[in-house]
Amino acid sequence: MDFDTDVLIVGGGSAGCVLAARLSEDPRCRVTLLEVGGDGRGWVVETPAATGLMLPRKLNNHAFETVPQPGLGGRRGYQPRGRALGGSSAINGMIYIRGQREDYDQWAALGNPGWGYADLLPYFRRSEHNEQFDDAFHGQGGPLNVAALRTGNPFQRIFLDAGREAGYPVREDFNGAQQEGVGIFQVTQKNGERWSAARAYLFPHLADGSRPRSNLTVRTGVRVRRLLVAQGRAVGAECEPVAGGPVLRIRAREVLLCAGALQSPHLLMLSGIGPAAQLQAHGVTPVVDLAGVGEHLQDHPDFILAYRAPSLDLMGLSPAGLWRLWREIGRYRQARVGAVTSNYAEAGAFLRSRPEVATPDLQLHFILGIAEDHARKVHAAHGYSCHVCLLRPRSRGSVRLGSADPTAAPRIDPGFYQDPRDLEDMVAGVRLTRRLMDMPALRARRHRRHQEEMFSAHAQSDEALREQLRARSDSCYHPAGSCRMGPDPARGDVVDARLRVHGVDGLRVVDASIMPTLVSGNTNAPVIAIAEKAADLIREDWAARA
Repeated sequence: MDFDTDVLIVGGGSAGCVLAARLSEDPRCRVTLLEVGGDGRGWVVETPAATGLMLPRKLNNHAFETVPQPGLGGRRGYQPRGRALGGSSAINGMIYIRGQREDYDQWAALGNPGWGYADLLPYFRRSEHNEQFDDAFHGQGGPLNVAALRTGNPFQRIFLDAGREAGYPVREDFNGAQQEGVGIFQVTQKNGERWSAARAYLFPHLADGSRPRSNLTVRTGVRVRRLLVAQGRAVGAECEPVAGGPVLRIRAREVLLCAGALQSPHLLMLSGIGPAAQLQAHGVTPVVDLAGVGEHLQDHPDFILAYRAPSLDLMGLSPAGLWRLWREIGRYRQARVGAVTSNYAEAGAFLRSRPEVATPDLQLHFILGIAEDHARKVHAAHGYSCHVCLLRPRSRGSVRLGSADPTAAPRIDPGFYQDPRDLEDMVAGVRLTRRLMDMPALRARRHRRHQEEMFSAHAQSDEALREQLRARSDSCYHPAGSCRMGPDPARGDVVDARLRVHGVDGLRVVDASIMPTLVSGNTNAPVIAIAEKAADLIREDWAARA
């Protein structure tokens, strides 16, 4: 068979960008990357505060919805996912968090040798150029720039003061020896601009980059309809231009699926790889009966507390606030500092919902504005908010076919609060967050006539809080686990510890979908480390076959 490329990467998100860059380091290896969205360039991606323009709408964003969630009172949840080179790193809050040592050690204990914390730490260090830290936990010289925020916002200090008043330690580095406490987030920015995975890994090696590679081909605006499998081996993909045009077939020696936790299982099923009965029900001919594809979906449930506070250091649509924004745009254009460099969630915390919990099971994101419904509801008032999300939910959901049409969205069911223990943990989390928000440092900044919470002040009993959680919780944007890594396809594992799909040669999945369990924090940095490790695994396997 004549191959069009040696490696075909499906999906130009964080993992796809890492793999394209690392595997094309070998000039003998032809690498082709396909992305359904745009090129991930331009001011709306590069300007940090423009996250607020992309998150609530279909701007570089798939903007998926879930099926109705019984645990959320029958509401549909919102699932923003990046649709551009860089994937969700082109639209996210840029927070650089890895999770906890125990997360990765659990992966190894579940039958995945080589995936413990000590195994992943070198890849975290290799990937980053950390402007603040260079120690046993952090690296410098890597493609991914990690930096301190450049806003100078006084509410960072105010939040830390509230944390001290509540008795929590202040952490300079959430990714160091200890995570528990309050602190300021590091962000994936460089010189006050978003530093997406595409800017970090991919753009330097394109034709207009500083170090172009002739063996690297990137195509945007291309939808993959299905993977091609012949005699038990993946041999390429069938695709088409999103703007219209003929269906193309690209032949490859190895296929790497990097479409993300929602779309990787979806594309596997469209290709006949998944639970046979489900595929047949949608008219898809099964190629490999792999029951775990699309199962075990996990996500962090999230709830927001919001307060009015009359400070121009906080976001708001007042005349004075708009005048300040105009001045801040000028500062940004001149020096890349100030409010326009904000990721909104500038500070946060990792806390335990109860004293008996061994490690933090809650993450807080302190927002410099009033946040509601993923910024789809805008408030004129100035204020601040605090997200509380459950880091290790027990509930499990699924990603399934809605139809055999490759242009149709997947059927997404996170299963929020399916396990009632998650709801009880969140009740404890809301109470703990309220206590922090009521510390004098923060309470003193609230509006004198509107001291109470904006949305849920009436909910004081546990039952009232449960009702509020069902009415107002949603995703913290961290879906994972839908192509779970593990040794046994009979128990629902989809890929092995080398990320090879069980039952299909020449095919690997590399993205958040392979996480056996969800990490205790934001997922972008872990996905980049996963892809860094995957590049080494792939090269090792090639060398063994040579």
